[in-house]
Amino acid sequence: MKQISIVFMLTLFFMASCKTEKVKTDTKSDFQFNVEKFADLKILRYPVTGFNDLSLKQKELLYYLSQAAIEGRDIMFDQNYRHNLAIRRTFEAIYENYTGDRNSNNFKALEVYLKRVWFSNGIHHHYSTDKFVPGFDSDYFLSLINEIDESKLPVNKKHIEETLVPVMFNPQIDAKRVNQQQGVDIIATSANNYWGENVSQAEAEAFYNEMKDPNNKTPVSYGLNSRLEKEKGKLTEKVWKVGGVYSPAIEKIVFWLEKAATVAENDEQKQVIDYLVDYYKTGKLETFDKYNVAWLADQDSHIDFVNGFIETYGDPLGLKASWESLVNFKNIEATHRTEIISENAQWFEDHSPVDPRFKKKKVKGVTAKVITAAMLGGDCYPATPIGINLPNADWIRKEHGSKSVTIENITYAYDQASKGNGFLEEFAYSQKEIDRARKYGFQADNLHTDLHECLGHGSGQLLPGVAGDELKAYGATIEEARADLFALYYMGTNKIVELKLLPDNEAFKTAYDDYIRNGLMTQLTRIKLGNNIEESHMRNRQLIARWAYEHGKDEKVIEKKNKDGKTFYVINDYIKLRELFGQFLAEIQRVKSEGDYETAKQLIETYAVKIDPDLHAEVLERYEKLDLAPYSGFVNPVYKVVKDDSGKISNITLDYTEGYTEQMMRYSKEHSWLPSYN
Repeated sequence: MKQISIVFMLTLFFMASCKTEKVKTDTKSDFQFNVEKFADLKILRYPVTGFNDLSLKQKELLYYLSQAAIEGRDIMFDQNYRHNLAIRRTFEAIYENYTGDRNSNNFKALEVYLKRVWFSNGIHHHYSTDKFVPGFDSDYFLSLINEIDESKLPVNKKHIEETLVPVMFNPQIDAKRVNQQQGVDIIATSANNYWGENVSQAEAEAFYNEMKDPNNKTPVSYGLNSRLEKEKGKLTEKVWKVGGVYSPAIEKIVFWLEKAATVAENDEQKQVIDYLVDYYKTGKLETFDKYNVAWLADQDSHIDFVNGFIETYGDPLGLKASWESLVNFKNIEATHRTEIISENAQWFEDHSPVDPRFKKKKVKGVTAKVITAAMLGGDCYPATPIGINLPNADWIRKEHGSKSVTIENITYAYDQASKGNGFLEEFAYSQKEIDRARKYGFQADNLHTDLHECLGHGSGQLLPGVAGDELKAYGATIEEARADLFALYYMGTNKIVELKLLPDNEAFKTAYDDYIRNGLMTQLTRIKLGNNIEESHMRNRQLIARWAYEHGKDEKVIEKKNKDGKTFYVINDYIKLRELFGQFLAEIQRVKSEGDYETAKQLIETYAVKIDPDLHAEVLERYEKLDLAPYSGFVNPVYKVVKDDSGKISNITLDYTEGYTEQMMRYSKEHSWLPSYN
């Protein structure tokens, strides 16, 4: 892939136990982390810890950036599927205007469907990318449509009946948003809106291969901010910019970014914002690269943000980027941990078990910090990463470095919301595992994220002549495996204890327990019985866990055990397991550095895709008894602007009382700028 997606969407199953590390917070003790639960989803709330300590100017900057983060919401819906906005708005019209029985089972099922559409930014599951099935039939849906004045609907009733009804209720139509299955045209069989309806995979690959500089002297991420369509037989890019596709929403984003520039903390930060605005206005990817380089260079600003077309998970070819935003500020106290990691980046690179050809002789620009999320938007909302390493472009990372963050108020919210739910007790083999997780879990989880983002993604180098897109659809899984293996390998070293990143040589074991347990069992709760694993992060975790299990079988490094009729995977030799992680890291780095597509394919298809059906059924049955939701997302705080008698901003406060439905309906009314079809 030219653009390798590296937002770390770490499964938070292993945060399901009661962990005891104290976290400094200005949140009231009665803060409500849990908002509501429906289908397989749980809605949480995150505290913006430290907001009250910011200056008025910093609060104002956060407010403007946060508004920009909300304005692109419609873009994400449209990118995910061309009918999403029409469907969302139709259901919102029903929800707002229907005067019949709202307590019937059918209407309650309709509410759940709408909530799922909001959560997934469309009608395909946010993680599996499968289209979810309404819990009501088409006759009931049409009966509600017929009771509503057509002027209140986003499209006419004929279009709803002839187009939207088949799309929603026929499971064969556009069944999967992102299809990674081999042996088929993965563009033609993916429902996302990154490619025109008649564009084939072969045509798309040829189109962008033709753009490449054979000498890689102009390493632009071609295709990142456009939809490729076919007009009169000719392939044409429709660029996402002011005056182009998504212009109404992008204009609003630019409006708030320009206001943010007026209260920037310093000239460097203002330059970052100015480059981003210029990029949105021109659509030039060279300007986007300038923005990324300037963003990396800004190390002094307390406030930071991501805004733009960034990650490529939603495109099976890994070229087209989804729109996202994350507004944040630095957690100074917790950042000390990541500063230690950054300062020792060269040591970690030098002592990596990979071939010296693939190591960086001099690590450049590796910076890391712990942040407090202040607003989530686009592909970061409602479901959000817990860590980020950017920019994605390999050439920028090689020449200028990368910036890594761990979002600790999000991990803290997950931890607090999951207390006492019984998950760890069900899937951990022994009380020793449980006690160790409670003692070290939160600290170990955050360190794993730090190492994954800061050093894992920033480590290694491609061989000369390797562009970075040779692994195609397997690239995202290989990249995530590389970063995870780097973190796992180093967590078990004495160096980590010497640097006081973990308290002792026992702490890393809980990370290993969690990873193997999750990779081989508990992440299966997110997959329907009979399905394969298709999401890149889940493939990565099973790839590592199963490879380690199989390669350590003779020595019983990891042992499959049965207790009380239940399956468990137990680590018998943590030191040997670390050695296996090191061996696999060396191979994964070689695959990436050499662009070895065939080995990437063989590894992933062998270890990462297939699921033992009997184990899967058992895990699902055990999990169902806990009555938990396998996926979580968040509502954002509401920023309240306080003005004095002259109309000047005198303060900005946060309100945490808005509910999930309230927020979604408000966003759809106040921050929805695109037509239903773009």
